[in-house]
Amino acid sequence: MVEPVLDIRNLKVDFATRNGVAHVLDDISFTVEPGELLGIVGESGCGKSMTALSILGLIPSPPGKIVGGSINFQGRDLTKLSQAEMRKIRGGDIAMIFQEPMTSLNPVFTCGEQIAEAVRLHQGVSPKAARARAVEMLRAVGIPEPEMRADAYPHQLSGGMRQRVMIAMALSCEPKLLIADEPTTALDVTVQAQIFGLLDDLRRRTGTAIILITHDMGAIAEMADKVAVMYAGRVIERGPADAVLDDPGHPYTRGLLASIPRIDADPDADLPEIPGIVPALTDLGRGCAFEPRCKLAVDRCRLAQPPHFPMSSDHSAACIHLEGRVIPA
Repeated sequence: MVEPVLDIRNLKVDFATRNGVAHVLDDISFTVEPGELLGIVGESGCGKSMTALSILGLIPSPPGKIVGGSINFQGRDLTKLSQAEMRKIRGGDIAMIFQEPMTSLNPVFTCGEQIAEAVRLHQGVSPKAARARAVEMLRAVGIPEPEMRADAYPHQLSGGMRQRVMIAMALSCEPKLLIADEPTTALDVTVQAQIFGLLDDLRRRTGTAIILITHDMGAIAEMADKVAVMYAGRVIERGPADAVLDDPGHPYTRGLLASIPRIDADPDADLPEIPGIVPALTDLGRGCAFEPRCKLAVDRCRLAQPPHFPMSSDHSAACIHLEGRVIPA
């Protein structure tokens, strides 16, 4: 068996707030294999980005703190490493593409200088070699005239090209794991398709494992090998992408998929929606966090958080209505 690049087990993260302790991540578990793309989906505030920040050791402390679980990356538990040890891993072995490149790129340095700095820091090469690597990576992500663009400042590039620069920087040190957090936010649909296609192509060519955090279920259907659906700080469904999308087990997953506009739908019909809002993470109660919004809710749903029930050998969902389901052979 191939050892997972990333193996997260029972991860718990709490934040101290004025209204009490917020359980922003509660018992998160999943694995990512080499060359695999894991899609993490869910509403805003469900814990997707906090999961990414936990992996990178960037949880602001205080008020945040990892209070349980493990994050094993190539056999090392990242929760046990010092900040100095994490800095060696962050940007090198694990890289991240953030939502908005203008807040991630330094406006007073050229794009080439910023990529070259990452290469020098993690690979220890000469400035000349680092510059050559920066140009090479800009070319690899499809930026025209990369020698000239390497001398451009972020504000001189379009949003799509800035995001390509971020991808070039993230991949410049050949990471084992790439985390892409809403990498197409505020980009038009054509550029979004180009960015997703670029990530998928690079993943297949380089073998880099990718965690893609997105609201775009179409991108998940097209690219993802596995899917983790999050709600209120918990993974409520996980499994192969085809299985989760074709046979969703959790009512929340079914609601997400039903709310996607379809070209063959009645143009006069209202788009289905999930009623209500995500509950406050400081007051989740004992039961299923989705219970107040769920049409299938019964009294038992309010008594305890449901465990994951298997839908197949590698597909499960945390809903009591799946209990006793016969697993297909």
